[in-house]
Amino acid sequence: MDIKFCTACGSPTEEKIPFDDDHARSVCTNCGLVHYSNPKMVVGCIPELNGKILLCKRNIEPRKGKWTLPAGYLENGESVQDGALRETKEETRASVQIIDPYRLFNIVFVDQIYFIFRANLTSDNFGPTNESTDVRLFEEKNIPWDNIAFEVIKQTLEHYFSDREKGKFPFKIFDLH
Repeated sequence: MDIKFCTACGSPTEEKIPFDDDHARSVCTNCGLVHYSNPKMVVGCIPELNGKILLCKRNIEPRKGKWTLPAGYLENGESVQDGALRETKEETRASVQIIDPYRLFNIVFVDQIYFIFRANLTSDNFGPTNESTDVRLFEEKNIPWDNIAFEVIKQTLEHYFSDREKGKFPFKIFDLH
C-alpha cells in the first residue's frame, strides 16, 4: 500500500527500497521514516451450543446480508483471544469460552491472516447488533451454504464439521489464494 504522506512529520513520501531491505516501501522525503504496510489480522470464533453453530447475518459491507462466523480485525494492544471474544460479543452479543485455536488461513490476495478459535457459548443470550441483522444457531444440515459471506468462512465450516465427525480438531494452517 502506498502511503502518500509521512505519519511522523507530514511530508511527502516516495516509493523506494530502503538500505538493507528487499521491498519497496513508502519513505519520507524529509525525515526518512520508513512506512511498513503489513497484513491485517482477522480473529474470530466458531461458537457452538448443543451441537449447533452460531452464525450472524452481516449488516455491514462487504457482503452485507450474507451469513458469517463472528470475526473481525484485531486491535492494537489486544491478544488474538481477546480480539476473538470482543468480535463475537460485538457481532452477536454472545459470550463464549474459547476452547482452543482451530484454523489459520493466509489470505494472500487481500493481505489478511484469518485466525479462528473453537468456542462454547456460555449461554443462549445472543442476538442482532449494529453489525448483524440476524444471529442464529444452525445445525450443519441447515447452514445457508449458498449464502455464506466469504470463502474462508465456508472452508472453515466445512473443515469444522468434517473434524467434528472424526472427533478430532487439529490446528492447521492453510493458504487461500
